Amino acid sequence: MGRYVVRRLLQMIPVFLGATLLIFLMVNVMGDPIAGLCGERQCDPATAAQLRREFGLDKPLWQQYATYMGHVFTGDFGTAFNGQNVTELMATAFPVTIRLTVVAILFEIAIGIALGVVTGLRRGRPVDTTVLLVTLVVISVPTFVTGLLLQLLLGVEWRWVRPSVSPDAGFGELIVPGLVLASVSLAYVTRLTRTSIAENKRSDYVRTAIAKGLPRRRVITRHLLRNSLIPVVTFIGTDIGALMGGAIVTERIFNIHGVGYQLYQGILRQNTQTVVGFVTVLVLVFLVANLLVDLLYAVLDPRIRYA
Repeated sequence: MGRYVVRRLLQMIPVFLGATLLIFLMVNVMGDPIAGLCGERQCDPATAAQLRREFGLDKPLWQQYATYMGHVFTGDFGTAFNGQNVTELMATAFPVTIRLTVVAILFEIAIGIALGVVTGLRRGRPVDTTVLLVTLVVISVPTFVTGLLLQLLLGVEWRWVRPSVSPDAGFGELIVPGLVLASVSLAYVTRLTRTSIAENKRSDYVRTAIAKGLPRRRVITRHLLRNSLIPVVTFIGTDIGALMGGAIVTERIFNIHGVGYQLYQGILRQNTQTVVGFVTVLVLVFLVANLLVDLLYAVLDPRIRYA
C-alpha cells in the first residue's frame, strides 16, 4: 500500500504541472487584464507599462508561468489587482465553500444512496418508477432554476429560511444552498446506486450468502452494498472538486462569498492571479480526492489489493 501511495503521488506531479499550465495559458488569453484594471476608460501607455512591470506581465508567458509556480511552491499565490493577497481571499472563501460542499456531499450520501438502495431492491415496482421519474426531472432542470425556486418559496413566500446567507455562513444557513448544489449529483448518485444494487443482487456471492441463511440486513449491508458502492464512491470522490468549483451559480443566488463568488469576480475583472490561484488549489483538491477514492476501493472490496 505504501509503495502504491508513493507511486500515485509521483504521478500527480506531472498531472498537476500540466493542468496548471493549461489553466495559466487559458486565463491569459481571456483578454488584457490591464484593460480590466482601468475600467471603461483606456489606460494611458505610461500607466499600462508601469502596471505590466509591477505584475510581471511584460515578461514572456513561459517566464510568467515559471515565476508563478516558483511562488506557489512557497505558498505565495500572488496579489490580486486590488492589492489584496490571493491567500487572504482563499482564507475567507475556502472555509465557506468547504462547509457548503460538506452539506452537499452529506445530502448525496444520505439521500442518494438510501433512495438508490431502496429502488435497487425494488426494481420495477411503483417506488422505483416514481424515484426514476423524479430524478430525471431534477437532472433536466438547471441548477439556477432550482435555486431561484427554492429561494422564492422557502425564503420569500413561506419565510422558513433567509433568502440570502449571512457573511458567517454557518452550517444551518447552508442547508438549502447545499441541497440546491447537490440536487443534480444527488439524482445521479441515486440512479447509479440503483443500477449497481440491481446488478449485484443477482450475483453468485449474494445467492451464496442467502443460501447460508444469513439475515437479510447482513446480506445487504455486508455483501451487496459494499461491492455496489465502488462506482458510487468514484462518482462522489470526483464530484467533490466539481462541487467546489461549480458552486458559482449557487453562491451567486444565495449571496455566498465563497470560491465560486471569487472566481466569478476574478473572471469578470480579468484578475488572472485570483483565477489561476483558486483553480490551482481546486486541481489539488481533485487529485487528492481521486487518490482517496482509489484507497477506499480496498476498504470496500477485500479482493482489491495494492502492491
